[in-house]
Amino acid sequence: MADEAPFEIIRGDMGRGLVLLGDHATNRLPPRYGTLGLAESAFSRHIAYDIGVEPLIRGLAKRLNVPAVMSRYSRLLIDPNRGEDDPTLIMKISDGAIIAGNHPLSEAEAEARLEGYHRPYHRAVADTIAEVAQASGSTPLILSLHSFTPAWKGEPRPWHVTVLWDTDARAVLPLLAALREPGDVVVGDNEPYDGALRGDTLYRHCMETGMPHALIEVRQDEIGTPEGVAAWIDRLAPIFERLNARADLHRTERHASRTGPYAA
Repeated sequence: MADEAPFEIIRGDMGRGLVLLGDHATNRLPPRYGTLGLAESAFSRHIAYDIGVEPLIRGLAKRLNVPAVMSRYSRLLIDPNRGEDDPTLIMKISDGAIIAGNHPLSEAEAEARLEGYHRPYHRAVADTIAEVAQASGSTPLILSLHSFTPAWKGEPRPWHVTVLWDTDARAVLPLLAALREPGDVVVGDNEPYDGALRGDTLYRHCMETGMPHALIEVRQDEIGTPEGVAAWIDRLAPIFERLNARADLHRTERHASRTGPYAA
């Protein structure tokens, strides 16, 4: 039985100039990999996917009538949001869970996962961005959706939502301002991670190409239920709409990364 395509493209109005991305949207694995040696319960944890992001993206794409690209398989197989040379591309252990199916891993199997899952996802992202650019006649705005755990190693995380970025602040600063404006949620800036990650999805498709972008992380307990997802669709959709209406967020503008020179 052949695998499904390692990505899903949600079709929307390509002329609107906005693309949503979901690198870690699902916890599925191709049938041939079983559970990678993990208990089934591992696939309900954050190690397998970004909890709540799939319904959040589907709802936002429908509300805004814009396209989205989501990875179809779990980050435990191979992480779409890592460069091909990143040591965490195929994890052997994640938050205490030993992933037996990833260790030992032959060079041939690592290449097979790159060719079968990682590269097709990134081609789908690039192709969708190119289609939107052509249809809209301008540089697209790219917004990537992720989620993070409410606590890490016993330490609560106070932010309800955060924005990650490298050095291109064009979309980030108005996005942070809009999220903070109601005053009812705690908004993080490059928390709980640094947004400058060489080779990740936004580095590859936006930093290197000069497209305006931002990565939004919502805390998982905020979007762990249908009601929570609906509330965040209501919160984010008008913000994304206002961002997308800005002419200055549809121009190509290169910014040097904090991670060092771009790859050749």
